[in-house]
Amino acid sequence: MKIAVSGGTGFIGKKLTERLKKSGHEVVIISRKSAEDGTGTITWDEIGRNPQALAGCDGIVNLAGSSLSQRWTEKAKAEMERSRLESTHKLIAAIRSLERPPSVFVQASAIGIYGTSETAVFDESSPPGRLDFPSQLSVKWEAAADELPALGDIRLVKFRIGLVLGREAGVYPVLKLPYKLMGGGRLGSGKQWMSWIHIDDLTRLLEFCLTHDDISGPVNAAAPNAVTQDELGRAIARVLHRPHWFPVPAPLMHAALGEMSLMVLGGQHVVPTAAERAGFCFEHTQAEEAIRNLEQPKG
Repeated sequence: MKIAVSGGTGFIGKKLTERLKKSGHEVVIISRKSAEDGTGTITWDEIGRNPQALAGCDGIVNLAGSSLSQRWTEKAKAEMERSRLESTHKLIAAIRSLERPPSVFVQASAIGIYGTSETAVFDESSPPGRLDFPSQLSVKWEAAADELPALGDIRLVKFRIGLVLGREAGVYPVLKLPYKLMGGGRLGSGKQWMSWIHIDDLTRLLEFCLTHDDISGPVNAAAPNAVTQDELGRAIARVLHRPHWFPVPAPLMHAALGEMSLMVLGGQHVVPTAAERAGFCFEHTQAEEAIRNLEQPKG
């Protein structure tokens, strides 16, 4: 397949591009800037001037959007929403002008769409939450792509991403830092659910969604065995041989992070029902094993 990846220069985008190329797919990166070597990349400006730049693409993965890992000021929240909706609208406008549209469009989203709960278990049939910023943002992001299937029988996948565990980026380097400094422990109550996914399984699942015609609609990109924050912290402590002893009260988290503390103190117990029903098999199903894998020396 020929696949265009917006946000392809980010952490997930880079890992996805590596996997797709290893599988023999042709990858085109959509970015704000041209690549230094002038190959394999098209810019948003180029797409705006000439939508035919996307001609011949069999699939598009839309990962573009301003990071949520920043203080959620009103200005920052507006930019998070603008960047996500604008990239989606630009891609739809380009697709509308193509004689042969792509057969599949994977729209990134987040498990934050479900809202937070310490008791509920969310699968793809669960309704969106209504109260917090991540759920509202995810609803708008997914809705922006809803007109795609009418533009030429395009298969639309809404890829709801959990907490990504990666060696260089994602949430894991942030989670392990206190343990490296001997200050790891429970955050808030520690009972909040952490629905995680190893970066390798994330990119495998993205490729699976691109190449399997029978999967569409919402797909939870989260490993089958969620853990509480306290359990995840203890797993990190065991792998790194560090103590898990220094609790951080919720009010202190609120003071330090503001509204963004919801990403740490809230939680969702999410299960990947759609992926497993479609036949996808996770390689990393237990949090401690996934962490040990990330800590193995490269090569």
